Amino acid sequence: MLNLKKVEAKLGARMEDLGVRVDQIEHELREPHSQDFGENATESEGDEVLEGLEEAGLDEINQIRAALTRIKKESYGVCSGCGENIPEGRLEALPYATTCVNCAK
Repeated sequence: MLNLKKVEAKLGARMEDLGVRVDQIEHELREPHSQDFGENATESEGDEVLEGLEEAGLDEINQIRAALTRIKKESYGVCSGCGENIPEGRLEALPYATTCVNCAK
């Protein structure tokens, strides 16, 4: 049986790590660009990559928050598709999973 306290701790630690990364990305995105045209173009491309990483981080944070809410509401580990229990192995690999493997397909 899944230890929900450990899951909460794991999710909380991951959310904290992601928060630090998102803050670092925000800081880098606020840095002024070079006045050199070539460097400016390269920096703009880099910003696009950083924005994608930031978006992915924020998305994962939202998924973690939703998982923590499900833990509090005692619905964690229940597939939103079929209502069956999500296998522990799936939850260990993806602790914020909302569906079982069959429904995820």
